[in-house]
Amino acid sequence: MLEIRPNCEHCNKDLPNTSTEAMICSYECTYCKSCALEIFENVCPSCSGNFVERPIRPQKEVAKYPASVKRVFKPKDIEKARINSDEFKNIPPEKR
Repeated sequence: MLEIRPNCEHCNKDLPNTSTEAMICSYECTYCKSCALEIFENVCPSCSGNFVERPIRPQKEVAKYPASVKRVFKPKDIEKARINSDEFKNIPPEKR
């Protein structure tokens, strides 16, 4: 089950369960759309995978399966992230 992390790992923007701005990679690294698509160019700076929109857990399920409250804030080195993005952004995710 997804943790539904509450913030962008890079800029620390709040991304509650209901946010349509949350993007995740296959390891559930969580970023806002701006960071994921504009800064990292759809290449996760940790695993080099792509990002997808994080699903929203239905409200009736949140009480039983709450979203995480643990914030992960690990801003990335932009220069290293740019090198990573440049290497992988033109390769389809299924071929990375």
